[in-house]
Amino acid sequence: MMESFFCCLGLYKLLAGFEDKSAYALCTFAFSTGNPEDPVKLFKGKTCGRIVEPRGPRDFGWDPCFQPDGYDQTYAELPKAVKNSISHRYRALKELSGYFNQQNNPAEATSTPS
Repeated sequence: MMESFFCCLGLYKLLAGFEDKSAYALCTFAFSTGNPEDPVKLFKGKTCGRIVEPRGPRDFGWDPCFQPDGYDQTYAELPKAVKNSISHRYRALKELSGYFNQQNNPAEATSTPS
């Protein structure tokens, strides 16, 4: 846990000389049917934010230094339910879920894979 904090602090310090500290968290899930003839489908989730001085619990990676746009708390400070509803992983899984829903019910298509 301490290693991730120092890494997060190092990232923050690395950007100290830059005015623009914007960042984004990106998660990509890949789906394969197992058939080599079928293309691998990619589902991406992205959360925009900025790198800030680390704040909050130090129990998960770079969460203490990533503050999502529209929030005054870092990923680490946000309640888990809020973080999980806006996270890059959630958004990628939502895309993947939309794909499976489309496969099961083409009339209600809501998402297109990359």
